[in-house]
Amino acid sequence: MLQQAAPSSTPFTAEHQAFRQSLRKFIEQEINPHVDEWEKAEIFPAHELFKKMGDLGFLGVSFPEEYGGQGLDYWYNVVLCEELSGIHCGGIPMAIAVQSDMSTPALNDFGSHELKKKFLEPALKGEFVTSIAVTEPGSGSDVASIKTRAESDGDEYVINGSKLYITNGTQADWICLLARTEPGNSYRGMSLIIVETNRPGFIVSRKLEKMGNHSSDTAELAFDNVRVPKSNRIGDEGNGFIYQMLQFQKERLVSAIMAYRGAERCIQMTINYCRERHTFGRPLIDNQWIHFKLSELITEVEHLRQMCHHCVRKLIAGEDFTREASMAKLKAGRLVRETADTCMQFHGGMGYMEEYPMARYYRDSRLLSIGGGADEVMLGIIAKYEGILPGKKRD
Repeated sequence: MLQQAAPSSTPFTAEHQAFRQSLRKFIEQEINPHVDEWEKAEIFPAHELFKKMGDLGFLGVSFPEEYGGQGLDYWYNVVLCEELSGIHCGGIPMAIAVQSDMSTPALNDFGSHELKKKFLEPALKGEFVTSIAVTEPGSGSDVASIKTRAESDGDEYVINGSKLYITNGTQADWICLLARTEPGNSYRGMSLIIVETNRPGFIVSRKLEKMGNHSSDTAELAFDNVRVPKSNRIGDEGNGFIYQMLQFQKERLVSAIMAYRGAERCIQMTINYCRERHTFGRPLIDNQWIHFKLSELITEVEHLRQMCHHCVRKLIAGEDFTREASMAKLKAGRLVRETADTCMQFHGGMGYMEEYPMARYYRDSRLLSIGGGADEVMLGIIAKYEGILPGKKRD
């Protein structure tokens, strides 16, 4: 087995580990037995599963108790993400993480009390399925170029536009939407708005077919004169871009956490296979190239883990961890690609078979270098923080 950090250095208490065991048991009983079925169906029953998770307190571990959370420290979120990587696919963990760490942080941090009672609380209880809608057909990583508009009309916004690659998009009860509320192209003219999906004019244009993450429903959405009360806006008008950038940091962090645990599991599966598989009269694991390469990957995974834990410590301390989260996300995306490719190679033909989990991991893991900010975007953020770009100075 891969070695874990020594007890004296671990951030996890006995209470954290008890939470881990409870979540692991839930995954083994309520999720993994159905993964193959949900992968074939290319969707999973989000309302049913999220309600079960909400009842057990798995969806809002670090959110305030006043709004249905558990009020616990963020290390519980780390445990959540680590254990979600034990689900036998990438799509369902991603869908759950959207609910727990991607569509809800800005609402919790900047939303009004009334808005949080109406939308955050039922989301944390698993009564609502949520989604985050930022990407558009004409603007992917360039968030500042979005075109979807929310025009003022008295006490309402009238929303027109479209969004693309939206996780949970076909099942969501509400969307955390980034839209333009002021004319022009400035990032200062955007707002985050909660949009209920049962409002007239909200349309699921199509459910998208993907290379991987099959059990996660991903949609293209359209907004045709959708009327939403201005009270559904999160925080101040015009600050949506800033709120979303802050929300992105938690998204990138949890993605990196799930990545290092997923890579660990992939490597361990490969070690086990190479011990059992014999070629030329000896186990594959005895080949120096194989056990050296696996050791190298284990080292890289440990570096990623420590970077993620550093980000969590900064988050808990209230410090800006954008630079480090960008580094972790960049490293995670590249590391899981290398891990998937190397481990499939060491499995040979068996790794290429659909009956074996390696093929699914190979497909699912490729998204990490694209979704939530592509590698190139992470490099741009790092360059800005390091003062490499013209006009930028490092503090």
